[in-house]
Amino acid sequence: MADDEDEEEGPPGLPPGTPFYMTPPGVEALRAELRRLWDEERPKVVEVVAWAAGLGDRSENADYQYGKRRLRQIDARVRFLRKRLDRVQVVDPAQQAKRDQVFFGATVTYARASDDAEVTITIVGVDEADAEAGRISWVAPVARALLGAKVGDSRRLRTPAGLEEIEVVAIAYPAA
Repeated sequence: MADDEDEEEGPPGLPPGTPFYMTPPGVEALRAELRRLWDEERPKVVEVVAWAAGLGDRSENADYQYGKRRLRQIDARVRFLRKRLDRVQVVDPAQQAKRDQVFFGATVTYARASDDAEVTITIVGVDEADAEAGRISWVAPVARALLGAKVGDSRRLRTPAGLEEIEVVAIAYPAA
């Protein structure tokens, strides 16, 4: 079992102490997961483990073994979520004053110079990222390359295939 000190102190690839930025919906999703685990799933598993423990020999009791393992998983996730929520800094993209630049929470369309393909992404917190949905972490290379850019700005992005030139085509933020 890992100590809290063994857990990651900041977003991947950044120094310890780096803040955990999240959008309001992202924070609410973590809170909902914590509530579901603590208030619904954990009590059910505890009930099954208590019932299975009352049956006698625990070494060959699959319900007991699985239940104990699931409890450890739930407790580890609950610790992670509580620690994360204690350190999160909520950034509401709808409140962004400088809407002509790329900042956290922006939805950005950029064109790749290599094939002129346009890609649209939204820059979100580490725990909110979902590449298939076009939601990328603010610490991802493409997000870091785009931060601070304006429409028409070109940036260099380091990819596995080498440097790639990308140009900002559009920037949007949610309505306030």
